[in-house]
Amino acid sequence: MPADARPLRIVLAEDSVLLREGLTGLLTRFGHEVAAAVGDADALVAAVAEQAPDVVVTDVRMPPGLHDEGLRAAVRLREGRPGLPVLVLSQYVQRAYAAELLDSGDGSGVGYLLKDRIGQVEEFVDALSRVAAGGTVVDPEVVRHLLRRRRDPLARLTPREREVLALVAEGRSNGAVARALVVSEAAVGKHIGSILAKLDLPPADDTHRRVLAVLAFLRS
Repeated sequence: MPADARPLRIVLAEDSVLLREGLTGLLTRFGHEVAAAVGDADALVAAVAEQAPDVVVTDVRMPPGLHDEGLRAAVRLREGRPGLPVLVLSQYVQRAYAAELLDSGDGSGVGYLLKDRIGQVEEFVDALSRVAAGGTVVDPEVVRHLLRRRRDPLARLTPREREVLALVAEGRSNGAVARALVVSEAAVGKHIGSILAKLDLPPADDTHRRVLAVLAFLRS
């Protein structure tokens, strides 16, 4: 575990026994505690009530219907405990699911990753830590899929501003965006200021404007 990361108490929901056991072992190896590892949505809700975790990791599709029970449970849990960090895993890019999860609460403390991302162990564990800390993390493949379906209100953004917003939607900091685009961090800050202005997101004490910008991106 990185020196600046803290151990997390996790409730894990995954109906595949092999993947559930593999994730449990992986997270434990990185110093985290898997307080409960369950195989269906009802057990997930019960485990969260009993264990009071720092973060929930759940598959979208769970028994009994193997449709979107895991996602529904995650949204319901965030309604009952606002701000509960949730990282959702999905086999495929499912745009509506990502948007619904990010619409829950104020959009902070949520993540949507494809299961393939688990194979990139360091990135997966880092994403989990960022979600637990209140960040918003969206899989790059989901971002690319959404970019192909981009509509207003993003029409006012320049191509560079769209690149910046896509990277922000992946959960990257200004510094990380600057490194990815090989520009200065000050330039990224100016781009983000312009994006927020064009999306009509004025400064406010009770909202996270970056999160709202990402939500506008995902809904478009």
